[in-house]
Amino acid sequence: MIVWDVAVVGAGPAGLSAAHAAARVGARTLVLERAVHPRYKTCGGGLIGTSLAAVAGRIEVPEHDRVDRVTFTRDGRGEFTRRCRSGSLVTMVRREEFDDRLRAAAVSAGAQVRERAPVRAVDQDPDGVRLRLADGTTVHARTVVGADGSSGVTARHVGVRYRQVDLGLELEIPVPPVHQRRWRGRLLLDWGPIPGSYAWVFPKGDRLTVGVIAARGEGERTRAYLRAFVQRLGLAELPPEHDSGHLTRCRAEDSPLVRGRVSVAGDAAGLLEPWSREGISFALRSGALAGTAAAGGDQAGYGRAVGETLVPSMRAGHRLLEAFERRPQMCHALLATPMGWRMFAGFCRGETSFDRVVERTPVRAALALLDRLPHPRRAPQTAPLASVPPHH
Repeated sequence: MIVWDVAVVGAGPAGLSAAHAAARVGARTLVLERAVHPRYKTCGGGLIGTSLAAVAGRIEVPEHDRVDRVTFTRDGRGEFTRRCRSGSLVTMVRREEFDDRLRAAAVSAGAQVRERAPVRAVDQDPDGVRLRLADGTTVHARTVVGADGSSGVTARHVGVRYRQVDLGLELEIPVPPVHQRRWRGRLLLDWGPIPGSYAWVFPKGDRLTVGVIAARGEGERTRAYLRAFVQRLGLAELPPEHDSGHLTRCRAEDSPLVRGRVSVAGDAAGLLEPWSREGISFALRSGALAGTAAAGGDQAGYGRAVGETLVPSMRAGHRLLEAFERRPQMCHALLATPMGWRMFAGFCRGETSFDRVVERTPVRAALALLDRLPHPRRAPQTAPLASVPPHH
């Protein structure tokens, strides 16, 4: 019987980062993935500077555009565009290519990747972990990193709880040259009519990724927002190559990350930025932390590392989201100012983080004022939600 040092469930950015980190320090590492790379993944595909730093030296990023301009609108009104003079803000990738590069890097580091191998159950005792696969076979490992998404078996096993659940709807639209020229090097962010919602256009060469996100429970309004947004952009007559939806789940701060010999990373742990819902940088960083900890048998150290490096930004993101829900017009106006644009650009380029932003005196004062206003929307969600199926 083969007993792996580290078994990783899921071959997205979190799982492959965990596998790479574990294998490069000599741990016998196996990745179990239900699909086959390259595979389509619903995702905006924008890499901020923090994500680029996380993969530097590991892969050559398969970029399809570099964005240096951002157009902002408020439900289609108040349009303005800002440009970063010191370089690109966001690097656009197609997730099927990006994830496949990460897979190749993990294999080069010594990990084995087994595809078409969905995990159906997790069981553990003090001596190890058993993963039961869909074909009836069992994988034995000393430690496991779960990176199979927020609705996967590892999140349920660990007992991850969520504070925030949002519904994202996205279209991947092939576009003719006239639209390619219009959007090259530029993305659009539209602050939407539903509290906390926004929409985006991300350019990727000969296709655009167009989507919206809003709180779960607003499904009809979210779908109506996407239809109106696409119509307003003049893209309604172009058939999408992919039309998909997904739930993003953001963990409660006291939610577990580890249960015994099993840890969770990325979406499976509910690790993402609550306001922008940016998750790739959190997946890459948490995966690397989880893989290093699993290889060294230091699961408790993983929880501490997440608390020190990722939780402060998430806490600040919740504060900013609450302010955005109350007064999106103030957010829109702030981004039009030199100070607001510098903060936004700094976040995109990985030069600052939201926890540092909210410590700035003007931002602290504005948040204190907004705390006195009524909250329009969500109450904390503390029950485990990992078994809730995605909305499509």
